[in-house]
Amino acid sequence: MSKAKKGRKTGLFILLCIGVFLASFIGSAIFKLAWQDPRMKKYSVTWSEDIGTVYTDLSYGNGSANKFDLYLPADQGKESYGLVVYLHAGGFTTGDKSEDARMLQWLCSKGYVAAGINYTLFSEENPNTNVYTQSMEIKQSIPFVIEEAENYGYHIDRMAMAGGSAGGCLALLYAYRDASEAPVPVKMVFEGVGPSSFYPEDWKSYGFDQNPEAAAQLFSVMSGKTITAQMFGTDDYDEIMKDISPLLWVDENTVPTVMAYGAYDKFQPYEGSIRLDAALTAHKVPHEYIVFPHSGHGLQNDNEQGIEYYEKILAYLNRYMETAE
Repeated sequence: MSKAKKGRKTGLFILLCIGVFLASFIGSAIFKLAWQDPRMKKYSVTWSEDIGTVYTDLSYGNGSANKFDLYLPADQGKESYGLVVYLHAGGFTTGDKSEDARMLQWLCSKGYVAAGINYTLFSEENPNTNVYTQSMEIKQSIPFVIEEAENYGYHIDRMAMAGGSAGGCLALLYAYRDASEAPVPVKMVFEGVGPSSFYPEDWKSYGFDQNPEAAAQLFSVMSGKTITAQMFGTDDYDEIMKDISPLLWVDENTVPTVMAYGAYDKFQPYEGSIRLDAALTAHKVPHEYIVFPHSGHGLQNDNEQGIEYYEKILAYLNRYMETAE
């Protein structure tokens, strides 16, 4: 690698790390918002054997990050179970499945088999990792998760994807791009603040609307492909970026979606969520688009919308995940 190319990649890595540092401080996006509000207590549980059992660091591949945690409900009397996969936040460069234990415990308490999955993070040690390779690791993991649940006596015949921030993007990719190849039917997806598209004019907080060259460099790293500023606004660009852009997979067969976004998000483009909402609406996909009007990436300033988000998650789980049909 030339010094110039190495310098560019190093600069982009630093840029990503700055965003990740702040995102990590926030935690797993919306799921740590305002837990002190008494109304939020219904969306968490005090974990015990009466609720379920968790098996940690199960393997789905040869990579050091290819691990998942499996939460199995105490009730083993059902003929079949729904699986809910939740993918962690962290700007594609940090984070861990253990950070979402509270969410996974809550899902398990509702009678679902729940799984938190790690994926290889972009770093100086893993410079060839990108959003696409991460999404393919998630795709690889799902049969292992289902097989492990089956080994413990939990027959899986339907599933939902979910995640926060980077995990939200990966959840959307699996639910929109890979659902047709899933081992069991994907019934729905819910996510908070996951980037869904990569248009420079939307990424204004990074100045990419005024600096397409910088956008091309960052999007090259994120996609693992060579992007130039001249590609923006062309059909070829959409085709190249389709592998990591959930927006570009939306059609009349897209699964029902619940999504939450902050109007003042500076880490991923709020404008992108507007595009996603419009695409889902145009294709008549059942969905809920919840905007947190006073919040950024952490969705921390709008408790009413936070409660609404959880209520919509429950409503969609009840509607689309209660039966295999």
